[in-house]
Order: sequence, then structure tokens, then C-alpha cells
Amino acid sequence: MGRALLLNASFEPLCVVPLRRAVVLVLKEKAEIVSRRPEAVHSERLVVPAPSVIRLVHFVRVPFRSRIPLSRRAVFARDGHRCQYCNRPAENIDHVVPRSRGGEHVWENVVASCRPCNARKENRFLHETDLRLRRRPVAPPDIHWVAATAGNIDPLWEPYLPGLEPIAV
Repeated sequence: MGRALLLNASFEPLCVVPLRRAVVLVLKEKAEIVSRRPEAVHSERLVVPAPSVIRLVHFVRVPFRSRIPLSRRAVFARDGHRCQYCNRPAENIDHVVPRSRGGEHVWENVVASCRPCNARKENRFLHETDLRLRRRPVAPPDIHWVAATAGNIDPLWEPYLPGLEPIAV
């Protein structure tokens, strides 16, 4: 089953919800369809267009988020699923300053890497290897939570997610 992007009444992205939840919000008149897919959701007596983007009817106050939670999926989304040492497809995460040598598990110390580069670096500092970072790791902008939690981004969501390209520092 699909997913839908949920927007606040102010068109600010809030979260990604399962298609079933999006349809229920529309049927209960708590949300309206902003963008729809070509297919429809069928019940015994009702046919509802399959929403891709829905907007809440009433504004919901969202608590301030200071940072996006650090996760494997979020690191891959930030780095465009590419190794930050050689630009091959990434399969691991690597701590630039190894944790065994005092490095922290924070956005500024974690990058996506391929297996060969991760194995080559081991638990050494960058200056002890011939590897070089393609870009400095930083915490992603707030909008990147969508890519981190949703995986693939529906093209119909893009107008509501400005600045979602991978970060280039």
C-alpha cells in the first residue's frame, strides 16, 4: 500500500502517513486532498481518489525540532546513498574519527561509505590513510527528515519539499 505526505494547514510538511490513514483523515474531513494519484481506493460502497499529498483543515502547532535524529537511513539520505570517500554506492556508515579513538556518534562525524573504503580505513584517523572526504559531514536541514523516514520520495511531493537535494558542503 502507498503513502501520502501530510501537510499542516500552512502547507508545512508534517510527516508521511500510510495511504489508509490519509484516506481516513480525508473521509473524516480532518484533511483535504492537495494532490492525488491516478488510482483510487475502493470500499464496498465508496470510491475515494488515492491521495499523494493531503493538508490538514486546521493548523496543528508542532513543537520545535532542534535536530533530525541520527540514523543509518538518515545518513544515507543526507549523503545521496554514495560513499563519501570514492563515490561508489554506499552500504555502511563510517565514523570519520573512530569511536574507539574518541569519536562521537554525531552528524558531524558519520558518513556513508562502501565496504572497501570502510575496511581500508578501519579504526584509523583520515590523515593516517590515503582516503579523503568528498564533503564535510554536517547535520542536514530540517526538511531532510522526509527522505530519512520515507525512503523514496514521490515526485508529487517535490513542490511541498523545497531544498530536498543531498547536501553539498
